[in-house]
Amino acid sequence: MKLSVVIPVYNEKNTIEKIVDLVRQVEGIDKEIIIVDDASKDGTVEILKKIQVKYPDIKMFFKEENKGKGNTLKIGFKMTTGDYVIVQDADLEYDPNDYLKLIRALEEEKVDVVYGSRFSGKYEDMSNLHYFGNKLLTLLTNTLFGVMLTDMETCYKLIPGEFARSIEIKSSRFDFEPEITAKILRKHLTLKEVPINYKGRTKHEGKKISWKDGFSALLTLIKFRFFN
Repeated sequence: MKLSVVIPVYNEKNTIEKIVDLVRQVEGIDKEIIIVDDASKDGTVEILKKIQVKYPDIKMFFKEENKGKGNTLKIGFKMTTGDYVIVQDADLEYDPNDYLKLIRALEEEKVDVVYGSRFSGKYEDMSNLHYFGNKLLTLLTNTLFGVMLTDMETCYKLIPGEFARSIEIKSSRFDFEPEITAKILRKHLTLKEVPINYKGRTKHEGKKISWKDGFSALLTLIKFRFFN
């Protein structure tokens, strides 16, 4: 199985080299790395160009205008060729070694999609706002779609490559997560969660999601449940 790792990047000069190295160091997986930069302005682009020279096998795309995470992933998904696709945030909140847990569950449980659940695993340094926001959005997802997820907003969603390349992503920002979850569930793909590790970062350290994105995610869940 070939895994496509899509890394959306925006102003991550302090962590992008480290996360690329961590992804590359994951053993036992045939993988390709796709990096899409969302018009970074902090020196990230210059670092990425050096990485591109160092690792010419990495696919890169540089956007001229900042349009958000959802738009960035829309581009990245179209560039994938793997049997399965996973998103890797460019910070250090998620551990790429957890890919192995998701792939193992995929093979053992014979499901279509695997989510990495932070709340079933070990999570650190998550603010109260993000904790309760995640819980609320997951509860709403379960209510609307009749499922029993513990972490809808997780970054680690292992999804079939053909599905990732065929869907039309309409969300521009962080509302990508509820949109893709809604489309997975409406497609009746079988889904399983496995515990993963998570270490959050603060707004000062570069975290970009806010309470406004939580409200947008709520509306997105309702929209894609009933109208799209």
